Amino acid sequence: MRILVTGARGQLGTELMALLDGSHHEVLGVDLDNGNQTLDITDRAMVLGAITSWRPDAIVHGAAFTAVDRCETEPELAYTVNSLATRHLADAARQVGAHLTYVSTDYVFDGTKGSPYVEWDDPNPQSVYGRSKLGGEREVGPDATIARTSWVCSAHGGNIVKTVLRLAGEGQQLSFVDDQIGHPTFAGDLARMLLRLTVERRPGVFHVTNQGAVSWYEFVGEILRAGGFDPSLVRPITTVELDPPRPAPRPANSVLDNFALRASGIELLPDFRETLPAVVAALRG
Repeated sequence: MRILVTGARGQLGTELMALLDGSHHEVLGVDLDNGNQTLDITDRAMVLGAITSWRPDAIVHGAAFTAVDRCETEPELAYTVNSLATRHLADAARQVGAHLTYVSTDYVFDGTKGSPYVEWDDPNPQSVYGRSKLGGEREVGPDATIARTSWVCSAHGGNIVKTVLRLAGEGQQLSFVDDQIGHPTFAGDLARMLLRLTVERRPGVFHVTNQGAVSWYEFVGEILRAGGFDPSLVRPITTVELDPPRPAPRPANSVLDNFALRASGIELLPDFRETLPAVVAALRG
């Protein structure tokens, strides 16, 4: 297959490009300021021109404006990148018959449900980021794949694993909330599942996360343990104790039940604790 990857330089895009490199698929990675190919996904003419000329069989759309708090102060940019640009890609995909896979987020839910969210629960985003990503979901059409994920991290880019290891190495005391729970997801594991869903052209919504529901406080404790640090370096706080408070509201319950994968007979991603040591080792290497 000819597969086009947007956001090729991001955490997920980097893993997708590495996974596809040397495979039997032909891949084109696009991003802003990318050495291989530059594509401004907010420019409809540029998107249509790139896709109708290269004619991919599939598009994995991982590019997004993910600065959650900045989205609150720059809502037009959030909707332009996360919603309108997705419309452009969906339009182009239809013109060439390409399957579109759109990466979405746990932020489409309000976090008030008392149990894990399944794919058919009604979204109710509370932040601009969540609303703009839901806008993207509504643009892709019924034949596309929508893969919602959460708490993505990897050995690339800025993320919580890298930050925690750095702060712990400096001997700093850490404080993380224990009243927000979710599934940490490693980009490498996520990339493999996205590629499978894309190649198999599976339509509809799938929740794709590593297994293991924890609070941010518990996740940081596991990162410290994997890095050889004392987990007592982190102390639990509540969301209201965050100083300064975060502009964008976070869902208290971000746990996504991977029901559609499980019911389809697809093996789920491993527990995040199984992948975490390799990510820590890569960051230290």
